[in-house]
Amino acid sequence: MIVFLDFEASSLSKHSYPIEIAWVFEDGRSRSLLIAPEPNWTDWSETAEGIHGISREKLADQGVPYASSPSWDGKWLSVLLRAGGVPRHSLRVRKSDDLFVEVALMLIEDRNVRGVDAAALVAKVIARSEPARPAHRALQDAALELERLRLMREAIESLAIAQART
Repeated sequence: MIVFLDFEASSLSKHSYPIEIAWVFEDGRSRSLLIAPEPNWTDWSETAEGIHGISREKLADQGVPYASSPSWDGKWLSVLLRAGGVPRHSLRVRKSDDLFVEVALMLIEDRNVRGVDAAALVAKVIARSEPARPAHRALQDAALELERLRLMREAIESLAIAQART
């Protein structure tokens, strides 16, 4: 099963840490949690706070002790896994775009669609679905990835139907 995972963080510095995690399963089930910082997690960026809108006070009031993309999301996932005593490589984080291309290739082959560049189709779906104003909240960002997967599947199905008619 495909699961889209997204984080928001204290900053983009070397010492940043996750402050929000959300996941959306392929079937639409989802969950979002604010993460209370560990005592030694002190990095904070006012700029990042201005983007995601999550204050330190909100984390203190609503954050859980910690929830238990590839570069940044993988980094923050590693921080959480280490804090929980779980080896980092227990979970594999992949770039959504790469997953979309892999799924597109499988669907194109399965539906016998001819003359389609999977990577180009995925790039087009991503470009068309780019929000005018990104949410920069974990649940909305993960849900957008699920929507992109749906749109990519629909695009391939439409091509398969069109080619079957000719």
